[in-house]
Amino acid sequence: MTTYIYDLPNWPDFHWDPDILAPKLALVRYKQGELIGRMKSLGFDMRDEAVLETLTLDIVKSSEIEGENLDAQQVRSSVARHLGMDAGGLPRPSRDVEGVVEMMLDATQKYGQPLTGERIFAWHASLFPTGRSGMHAIKVGTWRDDKSGPMQVVSGPIGSERIHFQGLPAPRIEAEMARFIEWFNGDDGNDLVLRSCIAHLWFVTIHPFEDGNGRIARALMDMLLARSEKSPRRFYSMSAQIRNERPEYYSGLEAAQQGTLNITARLDWFLDTLSAALDSAGNTLSRVLRKAGFWEKHARVQFNPRQLLVLNKLLDNFEGKLTATKWAKLTKRSPDTALRDITDLLGRGILTKDAGGGRNTSYSLNFQYQSEDPDPEVSKKDQRGHSKSK
Repeated sequence: MTTYIYDLPNWPDFHWDPDILAPKLALVRYKQGELIGRMKSLGFDMRDEAVLETLTLDIVKSSEIEGENLDAQQVRSSVARHLGMDAGGLPRPSRDVEGVVEMMLDATQKYGQPLTGERIFAWHASLFPTGRSGMHAIKVGTWRDDKSGPMQVVSGPIGSERIHFQGLPAPRIEAEMARFIEWFNGDDGNDLVLRSCIAHLWFVTIHPFEDGNGRIARALMDMLLARSEKSPRRFYSMSAQIRNERPEYYSGLEAAQQGTLNITARLDWFLDTLSAALDSAGNTLSRVLRKAGFWEKHARVQFNPRQLLVLNKLLDNFEGKLTATKWAKLTKRSPDTALRDITDLLGRGILTKDAGGGRNTSYSLNFQYQSEDPDPEVSKKDQRGHSKSK
């Protein structure tokens, strides 16, 4: 029978080798400070755009880790509305999307507030607004009871399942969560970056809910990372980097839960992953600057609402190739109207045709385009849907 770390005599007395971790922790702390400094040099609007981009990515990727695909545009819409930013042209989010966004924003924007059982219950309820996980009804906003058997994380076909982990027995959950919450709100003298990793491992090992444990654990991780930076502004996505390393994430988690309370290896992996996430923040910054530069170049150009919608989607990491068929679907207009919109932008040099052609002709933004429209009477309204700040 497999032994899990929650049954070890000294649970949860986690320990590690500080000499191994110290250089990597110092590097991560340096990168955090450097990134925050770079973002402070941007204008207010660009910082907001970077936060919107990062939070959208973080929420989408955290759900992807669990095999759930959220509509990125709905997530972006929900985040923008909650942060008081313009969401013009974006779709109305579903209840499921709203719930995930509310949980993540509560964790990161209110990072300094104490963690409580009721707060965790509220997060869980927000993840499952209908009281169901897929086709199955689950207990929402309360600890699991294991009436239908022990909580197990399994893979493989029915009859040949492989058990990766079995959650802590339900009768122990309330006391274990009380101990976890007390630790989370306290200060044991360890760096908050290390504590963010410990919180994630500790929470998913207790596995207090029937579903949603991974997403809540990553919200707790982000909450402590926000505390480590003393800022609600997120400029990098740990969940996006974890998604890139999903096999290693799960295999390392399984090894840690079936190992000892010496979690040096898990912390070492976490610091490497966080370091890579901080490096990837440069991609977010590049996208934000590219988008800002595009609209600055086109400040005097008039677009119809359909063109604005698709151009914003292209600037927000549009997946796949843009074709006339996709344009028609996105704008809910006829193929003829889509082709007229596209032809207009091609004629103005804003779009270019990709290599190839025929029925599968695709188009891309032309970032080399410079607006030559000198007409001072053309509105300078920001094409994102709101007037430029003065």
